[in-house]
Amino acid sequence: MANTLSFEIDEINDGALSLTPCIDGTPITVLVSKFEQSGGYTPTGGYGGLVPSYFNYGPLDRYFCGQEGSQGQSDAGPEIFVLACQCGEAGCWPLKATVIPLHSGYKWAAFNQPHRPQRNYHSFGPFVFEKAQYEQAVRDAEQRAKPER
Repeated sequence: MANTLSFEIDEINDGALSLTPCIDGTPITVLVSKFEQSGGYTPTGGYGGLVPSYFNYGPLDRYFCGQEGSQGQSDAGPEIFVLACQCGEAGCWPLKATVIPLHSGYKWAAFNQPHRPQRNYHSFGPFVFEKAQYEQAVRDAEQRAKPER
């Protein structure tokens, strides 16, 4: 059964918009925090949503499909930030994942915390999304996150 992707969009301190991916209705910030606690990882930083006005992700429809603005390349595909720090800075305390395009959708796998490379996230995910639902969720988030002119 495929996972579903959605986004929480919140205004943060300076009016910038923060996009937090949700998997099956639960913010990934909650999912990864529970995972880290169950693994005995000491909280060091706090996760938050992606803030497009703080970091140039490029067009979100391309970014989340691993086509633009990726932060590296793994053996399976491009790596993207799925979370930034709670301060909004992508490089401060991010969570990264590899986006793997599939014939019928997308997979998020190989999660990692680049500031704690010794942490093992192999059993976090993978999350597999049906193509049309995933792409529509990203388009909706992009529309909702556009600043009013």
